Amino acid sequence: MRQKQSKGHSELFVSCAIALGSGILMGLTVAPVNAWFLAWVALAPLWYLVVNPTLRPKPSPLLFALIWGIGYHGIALSWITGIHPMTWMGVPWLASIAIALFCWIFITLWGAASVALWATGMRIICQSIQKPYARVLIGTALWCGIETVLSWGALFWSSISYTQSPYNLVILHLGQLSGPYAVTAAIIAVNGLIAEAFINREGAKNAKIFSTFLASWRFINKYLITATGLVICLHLIGFSLYTRPLIQSPAAALKIGIIQGNIPNQIKLYPEGLRRALEGYTSGYLTLVDQGVDAVLTPEGALPFFQRNIMRSSLVAAVRSQGVVAWIGGFGEKGKSYTNSLLTVTGEGEVFSRYDKVKLVPIGEYVPFEELLGGIINRLSPLDEHQVPGSPNQIFNTPFGRAIAGICYESAFPEVFRYQAQAGGQFILSSSNDAHYSASMPAQHHAQDIMRAIETDRWAVRATNTGYSAFVDPHGRTVWISGHNTYEVHAETIYRRQTQTLYVRWGDWLTPFLLILATGVWLINFLTVQLSRKQGLN
Repeated sequence: MRQKQSKGHSELFVSCAIALGSGILMGLTVAPVNAWFLAWVALAPLWYLVVNPTLRPKPSPLLFALIWGIGYHGIALSWITGIHPMTWMGVPWLASIAIALFCWIFITLWGAASVALWATGMRIICQSIQKPYARVLIGTALWCGIETVLSWGALFWSSISYTQSPYNLVILHLGQLSGPYAVTAAIIAVNGLIAEAFINREGAKNAKIFSTFLASWRFINKYLITATGLVICLHLIGFSLYTRPLIQSPAAALKIGIIQGNIPNQIKLYPEGLRRALEGYTSGYLTLVDQGVDAVLTPEGALPFFQRNIMRSSLVAAVRSQGVVAWIGGFGEKGKSYTNSLLTVTGEGEVFSRYDKVKLVPIGEYVPFEELLGGIINRLSPLDEHQVPGSPNQIFNTPFGRAIAGICYESAFPEVFRYQAQAGGQFILSSSNDAHYSASMPAQHHAQDIMRAIETDRWAVRATNTGYSAFVDPHGRTVWISGHNTYEVHAETIYRRQTQTLYVRWGDWLTPFLLILATGVWLINFLTVQLSRKQGLN
């Protein structure tokens, strides 16, 4: 009996190790490692552990899902610890460590909880479903549904789809059909089919956890063949979209300049930082004007002043004297609070339009679940945040036509960009400040902007404080990218576009379609089971 229990514990330990290892592999798909190809297999072990009806002993799906989610989100989002030290903000050193660890643990567990929700749903829904293809459909629909709901909230970054950016541009073009969830659906479906190939391999009926992944390799069957065929077909569809020529009229051309100020956050709000900002952005603007640009984009919070003070700055004086439009990152006023804003300043030195950031950074710009967590944060930090979000569904008009604006964290929310593209936005202006973090964070941020450019079929101009600033074409190809922690001034020609991808027109139609289809399959299966039981009783 004791020997049997010991064997059961060892099998459980191996299963947990498999779940953690596969989650870590998924975490390695994004920057800094960028092993994007691992995403097509890294979920399969978790699927097997959650769905396999023949496993002995019968484990809880919650345990494996949480472990996998911690491995994935913990690795992918480890850059969040870069907010430490915050001593420059007046936060004590130990409190800064506590806040950094709290943020990392919280967002990791938040992501892991979503995986646990998926696993629990799969165990409940699929326990009576014996058809593997039906399980793949349900699992894919459920994952896409959960990701969609998460994107409606405040905490959203590490969608499975972004594991393919920036290197697998071909598959990212599925985003033109139904947004990032089309890419997510592709990855989940392929992983599910690979897992089903293991579950339904020859001799799997009485397989135990310990021997499943370690000792058996004979799983080449119709499900693995289907997975291979699906990967090929989806990439062919993406390739057909990727290779479409870009029709770019010379009349639609704009020469845009960016300035990467490279002002560390540690000095940004102090006299030295303010002096460097005014000097760096003013001189950079004049340099770009000499290069014949039509407009200049600056990073998020380039001039960390309120709008009324920005209009009295040397940068706006230069704009007024040179007559070239500038998009200036700063702060707008909204009642007794303030907004993180991007101002369009015309050659006359007047504010033509203002975009206020809608999606604020949790904890950094506001406290999520403030009723629950506000007390904890306030005890750790002496800061008093008063930043408020802008109105949803804003449009951003410029002297060159309507633009699509996104400030920093908003790059992770595709709907922000889709709405503005649908409303007539012709090019993307992404203004960010990633100065708190290591190079892996701005690399992931750049990957998010690449996805938004592809989905909307728009040129994207990305200006950041310390990197990576970039120009991206509508196929997601990076035309130019800056260094990290460097002062940069650069100009490129982009083109205004008025195309409407299927995603821009219809939004994410794939997720509700999959959910309806999966519900129908489950209902047919349920009614069939009930009818069989009734006939058996008779």
